[in-house]
Amino acid sequence: MSGPVVVGVDGSRSNLTVVEAAARQAERLGVGLELMQVIGWPSGGTPSAVPSWDAGRTGGRASSSGALAAAERCAHSAAPGVRISREVLVGEPGNVLSAESYRASLTVVGSNGTRGHGTLRDDSLAGRLSARATGPLLVVRGRPNPAGPVLLAVHGTSTLREAAEFAFAEASLRGADLVAVHLRPAVATRPYGESGAAAAADDEDFALAETLSELRKRYPDVTLRCRRPQGRSRRALVEASGDSQLLVVGVRGRSRFGGGLLDPVGRTALRQADCPVALVRC
Repeated sequence: MSGPVVVGVDGSRSNLTVVEAAARQAERLGVGLELMQVIGWPSGGTPSAVPSWDAGRTGGRASSSGALAAAERCAHSAAPGVRISREVLVGEPGNVLSAESYRASLTVVGSNGTRGHGTLRDDSLAGRLSARATGPLLVVRGRPNPAGPVLLAVHGTSTLREAAEFAFAEASLRGADLVAVHLRPAVATRPYGESGAAAAADDEDFALAETLSELRKRYPDVTLRCRRPQGRSRRALVEASGDSQLLVVGVRGRSRFGGGLLDPVGRTALRQADCPVALVRC
């Protein structure tokens, strides 16, 4: 995609780390960076579930917001060559950013709203966007290792293709290795003794081999390693994230009711990973 990287700005000190990560991502992708501040509706005004698309929209230079000015200085320092624009919108942040995500190459937010051991609340902005965003979502969290690999969580054929392509592209842009962590499904028993998990694993193995073979040809500069953890595979994924610079997780498409279908792997990544997490809608 050629759309901008869109990053939510909230004025907090921790948010500057998010802005910095978004600026560097825009630099890698060769696209512009859009700093977006969403202001809630005044008391007694229009309900926050309905965003405004004209009230408060400022474009590049009209906004005098101190938060946006600080964010722009931070972004320029991190990626001097990136074109930066600023916008102020009125509405509920999750709704507004999810609606804007359809035109973005990437939407970036922080993992603020954490509690105990860095876990993420479902009602945080990142938690809401994980179910609503149309395009790829980057949640900045943890302590990434800039020299570490990009991780790809392989957990079902329905979440493989788009996520794998995103992970290969990121590894290539970052000059990093790619580690595909193949998470086995939980054991289920079919009639006549056939293992449902074994049958699903066979399907996944075939899809994984076919997809990775094609992508390795497209990205010959990326060194791919595959890992098949035993036992608690999601725990192994979290542990591997401690020495990685990015974790890529595929999530199933939006439901007809407007919400996403974030599975246990996606929830584990958002709540426990020790590096930024990219959620890719599949």
